[in-house]
Amino acid sequence: MSKNIDLYNSSYSNYSLETYSEIRRETYGEDYGQTSWVSTAESHEIPELLQLTSDSSVLDIGCGSGGYAVGLAKRIGCRVVGFEINASGVKTANALAENEKVTDIVKFEQHDASKELPYEDNSFDAIYSTDVMCHVPLRREVLSNTQRLLKSGGRFVFSDALVIGGLISYEELETRCPDGMYFFSPPGINEQLIQESGLKLLEARDTTENSALLSKRWHDAREKRKDALIACEGEENFLGVQRFLAGVHRLTSERRLLRFLYTCSK
Repeated sequence: MSKNIDLYNSSYSNYSLETYSEIRRETYGEDYGQTSWVSTAESHEIPELLQLTSDSSVLDIGCGSGGYAVGLAKRIGCRVVGFEINASGVKTANALAENEKVTDIVKFEQHDASKELPYEDNSFDAIYSTDVMCHVPLRREVLSNTQRLLKSGGRFVFSDALVIGGLISYEELETRCPDGMYFFSPPGINEQLIQESGLKLLEARDTTENSALLSKRWHDAREKRKDALIACEGEENFLGVQRFLAGVHRLTSERRLLRFLYTCSK
């Protein structure tokens, strides 16, 4: 069942369609091209957690369709490099940067976060990654890379939406993993890996409530536009994504699957 569901390609490829923009606005309140569990309040707080200024150099790990990075650069004036493994996401992100006339301070590239990244040591003041780490193998290496790339005193903020909080069945796991790779974390493993990487953990915040709320809003916003989405995605994919979102809501509202936001420094 889950193998036939396309969650990310369809969202990235159809980024500019008004139907998808309406869904994002109805789900999050603002449209950054999101496909994550980041509330609008958290989106606004990330620059503060990263201590960004107009002089900051920022790396976005798993930039998706680039909306948040572009918005960040426009609001703060900082320089942002975003990378994404999904080619459709990178293409959409670069087109967005061009349309918003921020290519002088924002660029997007295609890379795999679990591999060696082509950036110099100590080259970024801040790094963030939104609900991406749970899709990336070799998490220890990713955190070590982050420590290498950060300048002394730099900040790293990331979220993990797949922290195990209770018993989950095989069927529920299958529904929760519709597209790509997924890695579920036992409680405490992120804190352990952060320490081993040489980073300092400043805060681990439970944001599971946001996942429960946003998954319900996302599901309901899509359901209202069922006919339009079936025309874009096909009926099988539409129904699969709806099962996925309903499953996320059930697991997070029952706190059997948790989401945490981590703030670290070098």
